[in-house]
Amino acid sequence: MNRSRGAIPGLERAATAVELFERASAGLRRLVPFDSAVWRATDPETGLITAPMLVRNLGSGEGCAAYWENELLEETVVPYRELARAAVPAAGLRDSTGDLPARSARYRRLLRGWGMHDELRAVLRIGDRPWGLVSLFRDAEPFRPDEIALVADQSRPLATLLRAFARPPASVSHRTDVPAPGLVLFDGAGEAMSINDEARQHLASLPAGPSFPSPLGVRLPIWVIGTALQARAVADGRDHGDARVRIRTTDGRWLVCHASCLTGPGGRPGPVALVIEPPAPGDLAVLIAESYGLTPRELEITQLVARGMTTAEIAATLFITPHTVRDRIKTLFAKVGVSSRGELVARLFMEHYWARGHVGPS
Repeated sequence: MNRSRGAIPGLERAATAVELFERASAGLRRLVPFDSAVWRATDPETGLITAPMLVRNLGSGEGCAAYWENELLEETVVPYRELARAAVPAAGLRDSTGDLPARSARYRRLLRGWGMHDELRAVLRIGDRPWGLVSLFRDAEPFRPDEIALVADQSRPLATLLRAFARPPASVSHRTDVPAPGLVLFDGAGEAMSINDEARQHLASLPAGPSFPSPLGVRLPIWVIGTALQARAVADGRDHGDARVRIRTTDGRWLVCHASCLTGPGGRPGPVALVIEPPAPGDLAVLIAESYGLTPRELEITQLVARGMTTAEIAATLFITPHTVRDRIKTLFAKVGVSSRGELVARLFMEHYWARGHVGPS
């Protein structure tokens, strides 16, 4: 059966990323029926999952940790990191294996036991920047090639809407009590073995989502667990990407979560050290700029504006005319929704930091 590949209606009315996922899931289900689904935001620089996440008809996401351990630490069919670079950003498990899903460790270890017949996964991306991931599951029928193509067609439209939610909120109450970095140590088996008080404070500020108990008496969200798993994947030589993700807190600010695998006696793999801390100045510049649809050149001009350069100085630095600079700045004002250079710098480099003392790039 041929189905329309037009955009899913009503998505632009979503007020939050979670509502966007809810509307997209309901609208897509009418076009491509499925029994359960998981929608996830990702950090566009690393592709690692971040908040928020929407789980549909799969409980509270109890299987998420096992799913991501398989994704990052085992060989499997069409992993997300490959799908993010593929010509078509969606794939069906049975379609990719010639209807032999047992070729996939993910199916053998997890999906079959969960009663899943097929998985259709897609990366929501703009160019090579992944802003979200979606997994659709069926209990009986496989996903057809035309259904996979339809989901692939939704990749860029959904990513464009999703990235807008990375913008700073209209107003942020600045804090001077900047928490110190939090530290969580994981043993070789991936079990959390040590944590400081600062990490507990940071974890308490993260939004609701799939989380898992630990021997430390604190539940660890899947975004933190996924970052620690990525550090192990890098140490094992399975991936070369960064074990780093930015997570939006419940009050609209950002935290950076990054992990690395330490070396034990005799060069053996040691524990994974995971740090959670507020972003450094400039750490979010590209993310915030992309959320407004700024081009690399427009971000470059904004950074020079943040350094206090005049129109003539910017023109000389970039080897363009002052008239071009003025036109670019006018376009920047329109995209970001400001009317002055000061507002532009504040919106992109200051409003999302923890304290007023933070400034833009030097």
